[in-house]
Amino acid sequence: MRDRLADALYGLGWAAVKRLPEPAAAGLGRRVADEAWRRRGQGVRRLEANLARVVPGASPERLRELSRAGMRSYLRYWMETFRLPAWSQERIRSGFDPEDVHHLTDGLASGRGVILALPHLANWDVAGAWVTTRLGVPFTTVAERLRPESLYDRFVAYRESLGMEVLPHTGGSAFGRLARRLREGGLVCLVADRDLSASGVEVAFFGEPARMPVGPARLAVQTGALLLPVILWYDDSPVLQGRVHPPVEDPGEGTRAQRAAVMTQRLADVFAQGIAEHPEDWHMLQRLWPTDPAPGGGQEAGRR
Repeated sequence: MRDRLADALYGLGWAAVKRLPEPAAAGLGRRVADEAWRRRGQGVRRLEANLARVVPGASPERLRELSRAGMRSYLRYWMETFRLPAWSQERIRSGFDPEDVHHLTDGLASGRGVILALPHLANWDVAGAWVTTRLGVPFTTVAERLRPESLYDRFVAYRESLGMEVLPHTGGSAFGRLARRLREGGLVCLVADRDLSASGVEVAFFGEPARMPVGPARLAVQTGALLLPVILWYDDSPVLQGRVHPPVEDPGEGTRAQRAAVMTQRLADVFAQGIAEHPEDWHMLQRLWPTDPAPGGGQEAGRR
């Protein structure tokens, strides 16, 4: 009953926001974000704790400013995501202005297959819709299963309507399917700054050990595909900004597992640089560093 109610409320909110004019949706998002920030729930407190690592030495006042901006960025993500199915193709094409896209297009032209790996910065759904609409390139991705199951199904249907093939994170078959797509010269896009399994590797991240998914690097090592980090951020315009970084090189020495671990660390280094440049757009409302205190009961906010 609770799951059905959550799904119904979610669907109602999605439909309502989709019909709002864009300025009204943006204003609503800011109001919701500010109210959540004032309440200082578990997600906001966790965001501030994470930002304290990103901006070492920041005063409590500075962290509060960053967390407020972070919540506004996070709600901007949700408002855009709710409205994205109603955007025209022209709005999608003009809604993202990435730099150095040649790393992606050249990689695809080579036939090697390309993996785009991103942290939880700004809005990867908008960037993904731009790839399928502006570049005309379909891609495969993996989504965390949400509860209720009907909510997960909504997200899958929504992303597939934008030209994405969506595989569940659980179930065990995703890696093989992704590898096949890459061997066919295709594109795979993965959000890769938080380990959702027990198979991640330890990396140094902002000076302390953290675990990150090794899947993107494993795929690159196993298939020979290019591994390209992507950093996204918002500015004061309605247009999402971004940069495609040069390929993370395979060291070529050691076992496959060792090579993948080295590549994952290099990926983490690029992520850390991008997050440090745009901390207010990092939507990490969950525990990331194992040395941080565990949440005090319940599930942490901000899953997507």
